[in-house]
Amino acid sequence: MTDAEIGKISSFRSGTKYGLNTMGGNLMYEFIHYQVRDVMTPKPVKVRQDVTLADVEAIFEECNFNGLPVVDIDNKLIGMITKLDLLKAFAFTEKSMLPSYRTIMDQTLSQVMVKELDVVYPETSLTRVLQRMIETNYKSFPVVEDDQVTGIVAREDILRAIRRAAQGNMPARLL
Repeated sequence: MTDAEIGKISSFRSGTKYGLNTMGGNLMYEFIHYQVRDVMTPKPVKVRQDVTLADVEAIFEECNFNGLPVVDIDNKLIGMITKLDLLKAFAFTEKSMLPSYRTIMDQTLSQVMVKELDVVYPETSLTRVLQRMIETNYKSFPVVEDDQVTGIVAREDILRAIRRAAQGNMPARLL
């Protein structure tokens, strides 16, 4: 290990790195004030159930999203489609040992989307969302208000809130 690497480790252990108090400080005290509304991505990209897997793959590729809410004509949430769901469409089954790529990609979301949903609300505390992410291993949750999809909250959003809290920042709505 070089002297520079030892210095980096020493700096981290001493409690400061990148301008943050890495020893915890009041991290969790500040974090408890954060709600989904403070960090969610509002007006997320949504898809309808008649969209093909090829279309969803293109959105995933272009936007680097992990999942998309699936809505009906009234913008009501009816499902979620994730990159994992897309991969599951290619699983070998007794029915199709060597599935055709085009056949699979021409399927609509209604055939592979997750219909049993775990949603959060704008006022849900991020401590609760963090716990649910850990318990379910989900990377994101749709945010619903009045039966309408109003946002997405993802792991990156939670990490950003934790970093802000570690810097002593309260949610903007409380300032």
